[in-house]
Amino acid sequence: MITHSRRRAGTGAAVTGLVAVLLAATPGTAAAAGENLPPLKPSTGALTADLTKACSDQPVYVPRAPELRATVEDTTEDNEEWETNRAGAEFEAWWTDADGLQQRRSHASGTVQSPTTQLWRMPSDLPADTVVSWHARAVDDEGATSAWSDEDPGVTCRFIIDAIGPEPATIVSEQYPDDNSGWHDGVGVYGSFTFDSPSEDVVEYVYSGIGIAPTRVRPDEPGGPATIRWMPEDNGPYYIQVRAVDRAGRSSSQTTYYMRVAAGRAPVAHWVLADPVGSGTAAAEAGPPARAEDGVLFGAPAPSRSDLTSTVTLDGRGNSYLTPDAPAADTTKTFALSAWVRPAATGTPMAAASQDGVDDTSAFTLGLRPSEEGPARWAFRYGTTTLTGGSATAGGWAHLAGLYDTEDSTLRLYVNGKEVASEAGVAPVAAPGAFQIGRARGDSGTRWKGEIGDVRVWDRVVPRKEIEALGPRPADLVAAWDIERTDDGVAPDREGNKPLTLHGGVGFYTPDIAACLEDPECVEFPLDALDGNDHLALDGTDDYAATSAPVADTADSYSVGLRVRFADTTPDRPMTVLSQGDADSDAFKVRYDPAASEWQLVVTHGGETGAEETVVGGAGAPTSHTDEVVVVYDDSEGHITLYVKGEAVATAEFNASWNAPGPLQVGRGHTADGGWGEYFHGGADTVRFFDGALTAAQVKSFAYLY
Repeated sequence: MITHSRRRAGTGAAVTGLVAVLLAATPGTAAAAGENLPPLKPSTGALTADLTKACSDQPVYVPRAPELRATVEDTTEDNEEWETNRAGAEFEAWWTDADGLQQRRSHASGTVQSPTTQLWRMPSDLPADTVVSWHARAVDDEGATSAWSDEDPGVTCRFIIDAIGPEPATIVSEQYPDDNSGWHDGVGVYGSFTFDSPSEDVVEYVYSGIGIAPTRVRPDEPGGPATIRWMPEDNGPYYIQVRAVDRAGRSSSQTTYYMRVAAGRAPVAHWVLADPVGSGTAAAEAGPPARAEDGVLFGAPAPSRSDLTSTVTLDGRGNSYLTPDAPAADTTKTFALSAWVRPAATGTPMAAASQDGVDDTSAFTLGLRPSEEGPARWAFRYGTTTLTGGSATAGGWAHLAGLYDTEDSTLRLYVNGKEVASEAGVAPVAAPGAFQIGRARGDSGTRWKGEIGDVRVWDRVVPRKEIEALGPRPADLVAAWDIERTDDGVAPDREGNKPLTLHGGVGFYTPDIAACLEDPECVEFPLDALDGNDHLALDGTDDYAATSAPVADTADSYSVGLRVRFADTTPDRPMTVLSQGDADSDAFKVRYDPAASEWQLVVTHGGETGAEETVVGGAGAPTSHTDEVVVVYDDSEGHITLYVKGEAVATAEFNASWNAPGPLQVGRGHTADGGWGEYFHGGADTVRFFDGALTAAQVKSFAYLY
């Protein structure tokens, strides 16, 4: 029994000792209370020189004695609940000097809460052009240390101080030389610029200039040249500045390269299409003249507010096209084209311009495509890629432009100077055949029905600014009523040929501030006139003002607005401030609806009885101060917008505009039964009517535009 008992005791002691060894040696196993474990070995991936140069057994280059960094961490496995774990770092660096002797430096940091990044700002007397090796280890606040970072597995870090900066770079460009021989190439043409420094350790070039943000480019191999491509978007003097940067991060002095950029090359083909009525040929500003078939009628109207005087009408039949019987562009290279167009219908695909490709197809087409989900869209097809955007309306003018840029293989579509679609990675397509105006081959071959004018083709990039200058039709002020007191029952416009006639006893509001100053019982000064000395005072019963004829074509783009002030900030019925239509309906009407607590824009889809109406509104409330109310209809974009106090409060897609034959009405509109009503109670002033769509920025100052 005793022997057996002793045998059990001996076995238990051995097991206890083995468990203690295993607990101490097994990661993730808690140590006995009071036993300190060493901190964790720093990871090679957490060691850097000068912050950005990672630890490597292949020496990294630095421009000066670097700042070494190491992330260290003490283990938490030996902690009591109340303990913190703190860690510092010990660094060692060594090298062989010129006499073949090994030199060594070391540094120890203090301990702080871990994990933490510790650093060593190395002494400035380290030798240049010498391989310096280094490693690090962690130490806790009881003095226990980890293994060195390069112990297996690990890497000994190395660096070399490069004390000599690179030589300045040269810049060479064939297209845009730095010389005094004149103006070179031009807007929309890419040029190559090659940077090259004599230094063999240059790893990148940093360049900038007019129109170029600071950019970095790397040579294919250290010490080699690097070439960039750049395209000017404006003509004039330019410069490019470049610095060479070596592997240590040292920068050379700056090289400045000057050049003078010419204006963009004129179109390679250009047909204005303003030839005399009956012409059989369209004269060319550039390129060959275009043969006109029998279905082409010269002398058609031109888009208002443009430089064109006339266009051509195509009837959409087989003989309705023009062609120079030759290609206008090499479509495998960068090219662009543009045209003014006005479709007579939008129910089928139509091509305004194209160029014959191979296999009875067109390499590209510029025109429109109908949409099942809404209005037709303008379209630019090139090969198998089709871009669509904007809103195509029957009877509405638009300026279309398409661009294919081989530099980045990008296709772009512009409508009225604005980019509406683009796609990158488009493969080039050959088009060896003739350029066509008004027709195309293949599934886009429906002939154009409507007007076309000013067709241009370029063999370069046409930058955005240049397209913007070609496309928009700036709004033109056609009538302005400043509304000051008169005695003959009219409020004249500035030009004197479109007066507003006053009806229903409407009068003028003129604040008599002088009388208030003289009256000792006057305690509240009268409000100022909305603008100037007077404004119309409408009683809300039967007062209104109207022109004798329509002011502008409401089927085309227009903008109209005025200033108003409500007599009652809590009206009990809808009140119309502005409208224009015919005897029975309004093409547009602006009113305030107190039941909905919103400003409303009402547009009618045609002048016939029972025509559909669209009503859009934006939250608002009448004030006793001035409200500026402006309507903007953009025919080419197919939308109409209501602005109040310069902010867009409501907008709607609208493609059913019609030319309202009735006069402009201030202070009333049609009601649901077709009669007149919704008379406005308050003041009205500063009425403006524009041909064309004002921009959002222009709306904010519409009263001051001329």
